[in-house]
Amino acid sequence: MTRDEALALVREFVKNEGLVRHMLSVEAAMRFYAEKFGEDAELWGELGLLHDFDWEIHPTLEQHPQAGSVILRERGVSEDIVQDVLSHADHTGVPRDTLRRKALAACDEITGLVTAVALVRPSRSLYDLEASSVKKKWKDKAFAAGTDRSEMEHSAQAFGVELWEHVGNVIQAMRRIAPELDLVGNLKPSA
Repeated sequence: MTRDEALALVREFVKNEGLVRHMLSVEAAMRFYAEKFGEDAELWGELGLLHDFDWEIHPTLEQHPQAGSVILRERGVSEDIVQDVLSHADHTGVPRDTLRRKALAACDEITGLVTAVALVRPSRSLYDLEASSVKKKWKDKAFAAGTDRSEMEHSAQAFGVELWEHVGNVIQAMRRIAPELDLVGNLKPSA
């Protein structure tokens, strides 16, 4: 599946632009790590882009992502990617036993926290966001209370990347596509 086909599939099933931006963020982070580890950036990016494509139509643990896997198979997505998508949900029982699966788990929830921190900054931008700003907000349990910090810590550890290095990497990855994420704010990209 090409990236354009994967994005078309996402757009077919997802109308909430915030959710689309989440999947674009995870895609960017996955591509970053694929490049870092000498892996296939297209394959890793496809996984990041598709991992939550069915959340709007299957918004419960009884359905997501299991019911979505049927659609992915019908659309010709490789079984490796389907299994990787299934692995990002603890309740499916599909183990996170590959670097790519560990990367997806590590990149999924942290992108939401990074986005939330960027949006409360005066700049509303990723371009001046640093991991230290995320760390400050991390301590405020009322901030982005719906995010699971223990899951973020655990998944980064399982991935083998120190948490704050990981946050910095995810910020760098998301900066690459800041305009698509509507996180340029009132700043211009640095050279």
